[in-house]
Amino acid sequence: MNLIHILLFIILSCSIVLKAQIFSENDVEICNSKFQLAIDKDWESLPIGDLIAEVGKSFIGTDYLAHGIEKDGNEQLVINLTGLDCTTLLENSLVLARCIKKGKTSFDDYQSELQFVRYRNGIINKYPSRLHYFSDWIDNNILKCVVKDVTKSIGGLQLKFDVNFMSTHPEYYKQLEKNPKFISEIKKKEAEIRERDYFYIPENELAKKEKEINNGDLLAITTTVEGLDIGHVGIAVKMDSGRIHLLHAPTKDAKVQISELPLSDYLLNFKRHSGVIVLRAAEPIK
Repeated sequence: MNLIHILLFIILSCSIVLKAQIFSENDVEICNSKFQLAIDKDWESLPIGDLIAEVGKSFIGTDYLAHGIEKDGNEQLVINLTGLDCTTLLENSLVLARCIKKGKTSFDDYQSELQFVRYRNGIINKYPSRLHYFSDWIDNNILKCVVKDVTKSIGGLQLKFDVNFMSTHPEYYKQLEKNPKFISEIKKKEAEIRERDYFYIPENELAKKEKEINNGDLLAITTTVEGLDIGHVGIAVKMDSGRIHLLHAPTKDAKVQISELPLSDYLLNFKRHSGVIVLRAAEPIK
């Protein structure tokens, strides 16, 4: 074995070890089962929104898992499909749907698409490169032509987010506690978010606007918590009644589910929820 072959072997071996640290065989099996389900049910022929809803519904019953993608050490793409929080449910439903529509359904395809959606401009460059604030996730994924914000067009009101929670509460973020140098980078991103204009539908206006929300739209629920932007996210599901319900991973000790109440009624039960941003996935280019 010559030197070049030895170096290639070392690089490949390191890659295998790295991947083993960020996903399990269960994750591979779950991913492949979703792709097989898509083939069995001809999901590729569905509009992207309906496809997102179907993928999301296939996760119903999955355990809620907080901080499932937080790991020690250098920032890596972490995959955990055995347990989901509200963001990873939305993100994985979108990513799997995009892969299916593109006809790219290997596990490597899935990993590439997940990285593209989860990270700023699709590039992993330490902890701050992840799109931590969902308002930042929205802005960057609009730039990447992954989603469109349709909130303004259906009567949303202008909104600015006065975000500072991560930089002022680093004790809640393991990586910020261990790497204080990242806080200044997070502050820069927070300042950028504060300069942007967003639109939202206030919760008391939502019942009137509900007919403008499509099955499979991505819903970002704005919050009144100081320093934060989005308190919860989920997927719009149009029920047989014609009403929009929320497909989501609601809280600790719960499972992925569809809300019993229509979205507008559901939001009124939570004082910290103030309204909704409505995102519509773009049909991906093959």
